[in-house]
Amino acid sequence: MISASLLTEFQNLLGKDNVLESESDRHAYSYDAAVLDAVVPELVLRPTNSEQLGKTVALCNENKLPMTVRGAGTNLSGGTIPTKEHGVVILTNGLNKILEINEQDLYAVVEPGVVTAKFAAEVAKRGLFYPPDPGSQAVSTLGGNVAENAGGLRGLKYGVTKDYVMGVNFWNAEGEYVKSGGKTVKCVTGLNIAQLMVGSEGTLGVYDQIILKLVPPPVASKAMLAEFDDINKASETVAAIIANKIVPCTLELLDNATINLVDDFTKAGLPRDAAAILLIEVDGGHIALVEDDAEKVVEICKKNGARRVQMAKDAAEKNKLWEARRNALPALARARPTTVLEDATVPRSQIPAMIKAINDIAAKYKLQIGTFGHAGDGNLHPTILTDKRDKEEFHRVELAVDEIFDVALSLGGTLSGEHGIGTAKSKWLEKETSKATIIYSRRLKKAVDPNYLLNPGKIIGG
Repeated sequence: MISASLLTEFQNLLGKDNVLESESDRHAYSYDAAVLDAVVPELVLRPTNSEQLGKTVALCNENKLPMTVRGAGTNLSGGTIPTKEHGVVILTNGLNKILEINEQDLYAVVEPGVVTAKFAAEVAKRGLFYPPDPGSQAVSTLGGNVAENAGGLRGLKYGVTKDYVMGVNFWNAEGEYVKSGGKTVKCVTGLNIAQLMVGSEGTLGVYDQIILKLVPPPVASKAMLAEFDDINKASETVAAIIANKIVPCTLELLDNATINLVDDFTKAGLPRDAAAILLIEVDGGHIALVEDDAEKVVEICKKNGARRVQMAKDAAEKNKLWEARRNALPALARARPTTVLEDATVPRSQIPAMIKAINDIAAKYKLQIGTFGHAGDGNLHPTILTDKRDKEEFHRVELAVDEIFDVALSLGGTLSGEHGIGTAKSKWLEKETSKATIIYSRRLKKAVDPNYLLNPGKIIGG
């Protein structure tokens, strides 16, 4: 229990409005987008500046309070669900300032609570480009993106969040300030702590400032929709495009179930009878080269069995295509009470085998699985539509998820391309890595957080 004196101390530090203690407030921060049981924290704390954040961490450490740091809570692996009821949630949405956008040296400095899409828009106003674009970008925060190493539709060509992190300044478990990385293009001062913090899911420190790389935007782009009567042909086309050494900025796949649910939701006019569609965009610094790549992609699609390839006529039509793709998860989520969104990722050449395996698993366990995702970088999202209250059906879901991960690993893949491990996938971690890997990681954790107060139980357990 948090004592009355400690509660008063938090209120004096943060202001009473930023210390949330009512049952309804605490319950609102007891879950995230993963299908996991909620754990209600004892208190929710909302610092609004760097000094408050550091003192909050120090107070929690002094009083042995487990801390779960949370941005928007859009993560899909349980990373922001408290693991211990006597712990606290520290909200970073009050730390939402863009501190600097440097147009000369192509970097930005932000606080962790800045919303991803708002940041990208501010950067675009200055004629620059921040490529990472997770599906939750309209609400997700940059701190959360770094914590989960978020990806997105443009990951195929432009990479993911880790490729844009130049530095991370953070508060350690004792509330001391640690600086890592910097604003220069090259920086090898000390250990590469900045990249250690990427994907650490709040287990090694509490972010205060993040330095992000910016790039020039592409000059031209072409987007298209390719329709297929056979999903295997669509997946083979993905492999063929990459094999032909063309790297689209985006190469997305939607299966028939996803197409129809998305079209119901968005009225985008998608081809409802297609077994699968590919949404493809090529871009670059020269219009002629982009047009040449687009023509090659159309030729490859047709050669591999596309029944039709439709090029977007203008920016409005292109945006309509991508809006439909970004609505894949919301559309699927409306179909059944429970949506289990997985993150099976394999080498790109193994996409056809993974697609076939997912369909076989759906038939084996008599489940409805809608598959969509970033096919161009091997990152698929098999989405199981179910009802967790139906215990018999949900048991089949759990067996199916086990099998999906087993197949992905057997194909040389990974448990997670962009959603993180959290608590949802930690039990499978040794299958992909090794016992020694987990022991090594736990030793690192114990060295920087000896009391196991920073997001305990995540990734490596403990």
